[in-house]
Amino acid sequence: MVETGTAAGVPFIAVAPDSGPRDDAPVVVGWHLMDAPRSEAAFAAALPLAGLDAWRIYLGLPKMGARLPAGGMDELMALGYEDAVMLMHGPVNDEAAGEFDAALGALRERFGIGGPLGLFGGSAGAGVALEVTTRRDDVTALVGVSPLIQLRPVVATLGKLFGVDYRWGPESDAVADRMDYVARVGKLGTTPTLLVVGAEDEPTAFLEPARDLVAGADGPADLVVIDGMGHALAEEPGLEPAPQTPHAAEVDAHAVAWFRQHLGA
Repeated sequence: MVETGTAAGVPFIAVAPDSGPRDDAPVVVGWHLMDAPRSEAAFAAALPLAGLDAWRIYLGLPKMGARLPAGGMDELMALGYEDAVMLMHGPVNDEAAGEFDAALGALRERFGIGGPLGLFGGSAGAGVALEVTTRRDDVTALVGVSPLIQLRPVVATLGKLFGVDYRWGPESDAVADRMDYVARVGKLGTTPTLLVVGAEDEPTAFLEPARDLVAGADGPADLVVIDGMGHALAEEPGLEPAPQTPHAAEVDAHAVAWFRQHLGA
């Protein structure tokens, strides 16, 4: 069973457990990347969590997917050029985390879901999963792929890529402090956390923060580095479902194994 809709205003795709819907089944909820795949439908195709006997729910990020601004990706990119922290990364992370409780409550009621909770995400979506985990005490397992763990090095990397010299100020510094999950790793509690990073991804923005978070975690934590993989998990443009890439299939297998171990799915 696959259903689409909105829950408390948040677009979702819900896939029932392979053994059929039941109220004690675990539920794993995830958010897509800003890179490809950059919609809930495309993310579900890239990481179907194949064979996991749990509810799999894919949520759309604010300003992305079904909630893209009227000007589409061009308008979103313009926001990033104007102020990547205050107009894009900061509000997307905070709004997605802030709307999660109501969305999860609506989904649990709609589908009769009562089992343990796991979270996952890619890049900015992994940052949302980390932020939500800092705000809740019931996250049983977490998987972050190409994860945004520290905002400052990501902004620096994007600045070099797009020729933008970002000027930090008190407000943007506060956002970056909140989105520094190495510094805030204690807020994750003992949640078992798996981070998956491509060996070809930008090391200072993604690989090194992932290593630092795993080293500082209070609970079980592991880092998997996938040879030959960059940052994205799908081919461009990444808005619609597409065939799963070999790297995404490898990521999928690692995520499923982690959730089986820690959720019993």
